[in-house]
Amino acid sequence: MKVFDPARRHVLKGSAAAMAVGAIGSLGALQSRQALAAHASHPPVRLAPVPSRYGPLAPVADRSTGLPLLQLPKGFSYRSFGWSGDRMDDGQPCPDRHDGMAVVGVRQARRRGRPFGLEYVLIRNHERGAAASIRAPGMYDTGLVDGVNQAGGGTTTLSYRLGGDWGALEPSLGGTLVNCAGGPTPWGTWLSCEEIKTDLRSSTGHRHGYVFEVDPQSQRTTGRPLTGLGRFSHEAVAVDPRSGIVYLTEDDRNKSGLYRFVPNDRRGRNGSLEHGGRLQAARVRGRRNADLTVAAIGDRYRLDWVDIEYPDLDGIVAPTGFPDISAGETLSGPFAQAWSDGALRMSRGEGIWYSYGKMFIVDTSTGVDAQGRKGRGNGAVWVLDLFQQSLQALFVSGHQLAAHNPDNITVSARGGVVLCEDGGESPDDYGPGARLIGLTRAGESFHLCKNNIQLTSTQIANAGKQVEEGDYRDSEFCGACWDPLSRTLFVNIQTPGITVAINGPWERGPL
Repeated sequence: MKVFDPARRHVLKGSAAAMAVGAIGSLGALQSRQALAAHASHPPVRLAPVPSRYGPLAPVADRSTGLPLLQLPKGFSYRSFGWSGDRMDDGQPCPDRHDGMAVVGVRQARRRGRPFGLEYVLIRNHERGAAASIRAPGMYDTGLVDGVNQAGGGTTTLSYRLGGDWGALEPSLGGTLVNCAGGPTPWGTWLSCEEIKTDLRSSTGHRHGYVFEVDPQSQRTTGRPLTGLGRFSHEAVAVDPRSGIVYLTEDDRNKSGLYRFVPNDRRGRNGSLEHGGRLQAARVRGRRNADLTVAAIGDRYRLDWVDIEYPDLDGIVAPTGFPDISAGETLSGPFAQAWSDGALRMSRGEGIWYSYGKMFIVDTSTGVDAQGRKGRGNGAVWVLDLFQQSLQALFVSGHQLAAHNPDNITVSARGGVVLCEDGGESPDDYGPGARLIGLTRAGESFHLCKNNIQLTSTQIANAGKQVEEGDYRDSEFCGACWDPLSRTLFVNIQTPGITVAINGPWERGPL
């Protein structure tokens, strides 16, 4: 019988780290040459949006509060719910910093113990750092993460009745950090991602930077990390329903890999990902360490995948000469191993969404800025064909008007793409305010919705809310997702923390 020796594993991990550093260091000159070639090119990009077939935007009153929180086309309406500070079903105040979200199922709604129609179940992330912990059925870390505060991130679970009314609001996961995005599974759960890269331990010995599975029945959420999916600055995940393979993005500027997890257990149910598997990173065929931080519309690459032996490996300080980052920055353990085997890099991997055999993947800062710095552009959308294993640039923004740092992404049942901007105010013909961006079938962008949140203390009091007054128009949209029939678009505004359900004549346009 083979006996596992922890000391031997420590030595092996140390050897892996040393090999990764050595391989990375030898590639510095190659990457410098690639950077010069990229600066000399002028790739095709989108510089401006096309007119929206849904029509121009104008302020529309929220059906819940009467406040003009959004600008939308004529004929569209919305209803807000689950504001930061609202009382949840258990009496806790709703946490702030709403982020990734998805509809994970349909269930029988009940009122006073009796059936009351059907409702959708949504699970929503909260991108909170060190703060008071969310008290939830699934708890991971109850220790102090900075010597004073607990891990304040986690998830809440919401319900939306098919008739158009919001229902329940309850906590589901707590004791995690910086839960940014994630993704739904084909078996009806939510994978919540910690967007944090740290080798520190909390006062209870827990590390962070993992993925957690959240059940639509909150009481079934365990709070156990899925360590096989790697420890790095996770952004989002999407599952191929045909193969059960989980695809993952990494948000770590100019040192972000594209990953997939091949599970040992492909039965597709809550807990099956805990049974281990292989974490792999994407590599461009015939091109070692391909640099995707600058892209042109139509760029296409064939991919293969390299195994990452130690998904839970600590971070590694980048060697001198690693391109396009500051001296002394740390590479995640999975990325360092992948890079040493020739894997590709993106600028900042953000949203990912599965649709009809393809993965739609966002790199929020593809391109260059005015100073010519790589990975400081306005962003791009890549499409990974899962059958051909080819990656192609569908959309590349060359100007803030076309799209300003898209982040989360969703695709409707009709194949329409919606992007959540994370680029601040983004001034345009409708004034300042972050936007929801739509894409046509040809990869052209158009303005779908605009953040219009400006709240006075009087408005807040009249609406019965607990947020602070202020101008929140530069706050990002996040967590966009559709109901299964693509009749309602759900989305969050991160600050002050509001969820809205948008309805309208979607058939008029490409969504």
